[in-house]
Amino acid sequence: MDRIKVAIIGPGNIGSDLMYKVMRSKYLQMEMMVGIVESEGIKRAASKGIKTTIEGIKPLLEEEEIRIVFDATGAKPHLQHAPLLKEAGKIALDLTPAAVGPYVVPSVNLDSVSDLPNLNMVTCGGQATVPIVYAVKRAAGARYAEIVAALSSKSAGPGTRQNIDEFTQTTAKAICTVGGAQKGKAIIILNPADPPIMMTNTIYVQVENPDERAIRESVDRMVKEIQTYVAGYRLRVPPILDGDKVTTIVEVEGAGDFLPKYSGNLDIMNSAAIAVAEKIAQRLLGEGVME
Repeated sequence: MDRIKVAIIGPGNIGSDLMYKVMRSKYLQMEMMVGIVESEGIKRAASKGIKTTIEGIKPLLEEEEIRIVFDATGAKPHLQHAPLLKEAGKIALDLTPAAVGPYVVPSVNLDSVSDLPNLNMVTCGGQATVPIVYAVKRAAGARYAEIVAALSSKSAGPGTRQNIDEFTQTTAKAICTVGGAQKGKAIIILNPADPPIMMTNTIYVQVENPDERAIRESVDRMVKEIQTYVAGYRLRVPPILDGDKVTTIVEVEGAGDFLPKYSGNLDIMNSAAIAVAEKIAQRLLGEGVME
């Protein structure tokens, strides 16, 4: 079967986990890992027979057959990468908080944005909670939504810690623009518990038309849809209605491809990015774009 060639910028933990997920895909071919130093991630990719470079994205831009690029660096680097990738005719999937392109959450709005050249994967908290906000909103309306993402401290690397402000701002915006809430707020908690906790997300929504049965049915449908691309996503506490306020909790367990299973926060970002890339790849293959 023909597959679309892809590259990953950033050979760290996230990029390495992405690599293993790409290698499992029916629609994607792992073609290049891009870094700036001879890191363990670069060596790991090379050991799998994957083309590597430590010269930044310039060699990648010259690879005409690579159509999709995952950027797993940081917000500032992606601001530099985005125009170069666009000029080279490559589709960028941005796993940073840069938000050059529109937010995409596969279970909510993938069909409406999958033909655009730059898509932002929001944040781990956004991928875990925005679909639930949307599910509540479509059943009962949403005046206000607030989420609390609790992550294992061990699963929050330097990139996460350096971008905490961007995390809260980006997630809050996505709660409104994709989730449909009139107002939104996001909070992140890094929990140092040992053994490490699974990613746990608490979602609060003030609704317009309280209907617990409709809300529960809508959330259940959404959870099943997310599980098609994030197997470890589960409803920990079903929606509870108190007046016009809904509270629900979801948990995310990672697949354990490269990262520990408690790193569900990183796994859900990568799994969502793969779901988006596969959708784009299927479109490109349908248009006759081959290897």
